[in-house]
Amino acid sequence: MLDIVKERSGAELTVLLSGRLDTETAPELQAVLEKEYVDTEHLVLDFEKLAYMSSAGLRVLMGAQKIMTHRGGMVVKNVNELVREVFDVTGFADVLTIE
Repeated sequence: MLDIVKERSGAELTVLLSGRLDTETAPELQAVLEKEYVDTEHLVLDFEKLAYMSSAGLRVLMGAQKIMTHRGGMVVKNVNELVREVFDVTGFADVLTIE
């Protein structure tokens, strides 16, 4: 289960995620982001309540990073230790801006 809450302030979109970002839920996040890219120059992904992320979630993040690099930027914030470890092991910590 993944809950997605969007908060927009002009061209900045904050997406708060809670639950699990995995094979079943990654397509849902992908669909939400694809609808929002056109109006977004800065994307903030808030992982404060994200409990788990699989490789499917990493693929969505990599796609978002590629798109947002050309639109303005992307930040991932409030990453817990488990997700941070996934970022470190996979090298995503070197690619993503993590606050």
